[in-house]
Amino acid sequence: MFLVDYAMTEEQKMLRELCRQIAEERIRPLSRELDEKEEFPAEIIKILGQADLFRLCIPEAYGGMGSGLLNLCIATEEISRVDGGIATAYAASFLGMFPILLYGTEEQKKKYLPDIASGKNLTAFALTEPEAGSDASNVSTTARKEGENYILNGVKHFITNGGDANVYTVIAVTDKSKGARGVSAFIVEKGTPGFTFGKKEEKLGIRASSTRELIFTDAKISNANLLGQKEGIGFIATMKTFDNSRPGVAAQAVGIAQGALELAADYAHKRIQFGKPISSFQGIQWMLADMATKVEAARSLVYNTALMVDRGLMKDVGTASAMAKLFASEVAMEITTNAVQIFGGYGYMRDYPVEKFMRDAKITQIYEGTNQIQKNIIALSLIKKYSK
Repeated sequence: MFLVDYAMTEEQKMLRELCRQIAEERIRPLSRELDEKEEFPAEIIKILGQADLFRLCIPEAYGGMGSGLLNLCIATEEISRVDGGIATAYAASFLGMFPILLYGTEEQKKKYLPDIASGKNLTAFALTEPEAGSDASNVSTTARKEGENYILNGVKHFITNGGDANVYTVIAVTDKSKGARGVSAFIVEKGTPGFTFGKKEEKLGIRASSTRELIFTDAKISNANLLGQKEGIGFIATMKTFDNSRPGVAAQAVGIAQGALELAADYAHKRIQFGKPISSFQGIQWMLADMATKVEAARSLVYNTALMVDRGLMKDVGTASAMAKLFASEVAMEITTNAVQIFGGYGYMRDYPVEKFMRDAKITQIYEGTNQIQKNIIALSLIKKYSK
C-alpha cells in the first residue's frame, strides 16, 4: 500500500487495518447514497465510536487511549481514502474537542471528555462568521457577563457537525476594547435555551458531513462553561487548536488523494484504447508516477509533523502544521483532478466515483485556514527566523 516504510508500531498497523476494514465494509457501500442525499452518517459515526476511534488523542484519565496525533492522522487518512465527507464528520469532533483538552479546567475535562471519547457526544468548533473566517480575531458574536451566567448573541456559519453535535466550543467577544485579547471561548451544549440552528448548507463536496448556522439569541451559558474559567483566551485557544488539527486536515487530503490514485491506476489497467490498456501509454505512466510520488511526499510530511508533535520535539508547531496542510491539500487537488483526466469522459460522470474525490478535495484547501493563510504563517515564520 505504501511505497515508504514508516516504521509504524504494531498498534498503529492494527489501527490502520481496523479503519480500512470499516471504510471498505461499512462506508464504501453507502458513500454514494450519503453524498447524493447529503445525509449525515449517524450510523457510521456510531460504528466509529464502538471501534474506540474517538478515544484517540484523549488521555486515559478522561476515557481515552492516550495515543497521539499521528494515530488520529492514520485513522483520518484511511477513512478519507473512501469518503472525505464521513472523515470530516469524524475528524471535526476532534476539532471541537481540542480546546477543551488544551485549555479546559480539570472539572471541564472530567465532565466532557469521557463522553466525547466514547463517541456518545459528537463535538463542533464554532468560530466562523461572515466577517470572521480567516480573520479569527474579528468575531462579532458577543458574550455579556450577567451574574452567574454569560449571555451569548450572534450567528456562526459554515459550522461542521452543526446540528448533529451535542457539544460546541464557541468563540465570542467578552471585551471588544481588548481586540484579540478580549475574545473568549465557551462550552455550549445542544438544547441550551436561546441556542438554535439555522440553514443547512448545500455543498460542492464532503456532502455527508453537516454544515449549519448556529444562532445564539440571549443564550444563557453558565460561568462554569467559560473555557478554562478565564476570559480572553479564545484567540490563543483557536490558534493552538488549529496547530493540532491542521495535520488532521492534511491527513484527510492525503487519504482523498490516495483513494483517487488507486481508482485511476485500476482504471488505467482496465481501460482499453487502440487495442491495449491505457496504462501502457507513457503519458499515462508519467501521470501515475507523478501522482504516486506526490502522495507519498505529502504523507511523509504529515506523518513526520504529527510524530514530532507527539514527541514534543517541534518548537514551531504552527509553521509545520501549516506546511503539512498547505502541501497535502494542494497535492490532493492536483491528484484528484488528474485522476478525473485519466478516466476521461467517464471521470466527469457521476456513475464513476472519481468525480466525488475531486469535489471532496477542494475543501481541504479552504477550511481551517485557507492555503493563502497557511502561506502567510510559513512566510512570517521564515522572515522572523532570518531577520535576526
